[in-house]
Amino acid sequence: MPKENPPGYLIAQIRVRNLEDYVERYARHVIPLLARVGGEVLVASPAAECREGEWPANWTVVIRFPSLQAARDFYAAPDYAPYRALRLDELTDGSSLVIAEGFDPAALAAG
Repeated sequence: MPKENPPGYLIAQIRVRNLEDYVERYARHVIPLLARVGGEVLVASPAAECREGEWPANWTVVIRFPSLQAARDFYAAPDYAPYRALRLDELTDGSSLVIAEGFDPAALAAG
């Protein structure tokens, strides 16, 4: 039986200008905000191995949320807004970020 409320994921590839600055000014402040909404960082790595296509990033992030709506709410939250602006305007040279619903393999059997 499929889960009624699958998790939501935020997946990002980021071109960080200076990793130490990024961690100090952004990441260490955002982690507690994530924890408050049930977000869990699964991947935060400079060492993603691109096996197909292009991956023009030096920092890869995957965050799991309790639901797709929780991921959306976090991204739009007023307390995250200044950190999002800091990341986009000062700490990075671009990024790609998506929010996606988790997959439940049982849904294939129910189909």
